[in-house]
Amino acid sequence: MEKQRKICMVVQDRKVKGGIAAVLNGYFGSELEKDFEMKYVESYKDGNKFSKLIKAIIGYIHFLKVLIIDKPELVHIHSSFGPSFYRKIPFILMASWAKKSIINHCHGADFETFYLKANDRKKKLIKKIYNKCSLFIALSDEWKKNLSLIVPLEKIQVVENYSLMNENAAMEKMNRKSNNQILFLGQICQRKGCYDIPTVVGKVVKNFPEVKFILAGSGEIKQLKKLLKEKGLEKNVIFPGWVRDEEKDKLLRESDVFFLPSYNEGMPMAILDAMGYGLPIVATNVGGIPKLVVDGRNGYTCNPGDVNGFAEKLITLLKNEQHLKNLGTESFQFVKRQYSLETHIHKVKEIYNTQLQ
Repeated sequence: MEKQRKICMVVQDRKVKGGIAAVLNGYFGSELEKDFEMKYVESYKDGNKFSKLIKAIIGYIHFLKVLIIDKPELVHIHSSFGPSFYRKIPFILMASWAKKSIINHCHGADFETFYLKANDRKKKLIKKIYNKCSLFIALSDEWKKNLSLIVPLEKIQVVENYSLMNENAAMEKMNRKSNNQILFLGQICQRKGCYDIPTVVGKVVKNFPEVKFILAGSGEIKQLKKLLKEKGLEKNVIFPGWVRDEEKDKLLRESDVFFLPSYNEGMPMAILDAMGYGLPIVATNVGGIPKLVVDGRNGYTCNPGDVNGFAEKLITLLKNEQHLKNLGTESFQFVKRQYSLETHIHKVKEIYNTQLQ
């Protein structure tokens, strides 16, 4: 029997909130573990600064042990921008010193703050660290173009995120009456466009007084609740907190439309999740979203901050139940054709095999 090639993957704690963790959850127990000997090193967890620091230090020690004892041939690092970049520097340096091939899987969203508006010293550091990596995985063609400002284009490959489809739920949605429920999943913050939501709610409520916006996530909830109270809209918006597993499944089954007014994105797992449940999408035309959402086919896209456009599209969907269901059906069929976990894992395996030659 042929000996399995060894891969070390630098990941987050499995309970972390956010898109990277959602991507990683599909890797555990996947075909990757059948074809390669996978070693996972956790580098990050949610919590206060001290607990995050301790987690990182333990991760560095574990990684060093894996390099010395397990001797992986390839290191696959999942990274983002901001603090994540700095946390990953020791991993990249240690792997480079050990002469390992390094795949940097970039999940970052705010490229402008991270690189374009950075000072010369930070840009120099980013280029130095990034160019120690053998290959970059970008989430979309737009992000490939962004990363090519830092590393050579030939070192970047696009591997889009995937959808964990629920065909039964999608079918149920086609056969039930709509209930005027609009769902948001993600971090509640400015980058996700959450401060535009109260204005959008106010406009939609004029046509659908009983509409419910479910803002499921953690973050700046108090600030948003204050804005909604000032507008007299608190009864139309529910904050269930960060949801996962059964609670997330329930919200995706019950909702009619998925709404994500982000100012920047990579390839949002939240949209892919929603499409996998047969939801039409109203979102912004940033990052990899235009690749997923085709106007009038499975949803609508608007410019970031276009509160009038968001409200108009949401009202259009809620007014016409058959149109809403047609777009939801196309959402599901779209991800079924192109964005399955199996397709994603196959692309990752191809990259591993190429890097190991």
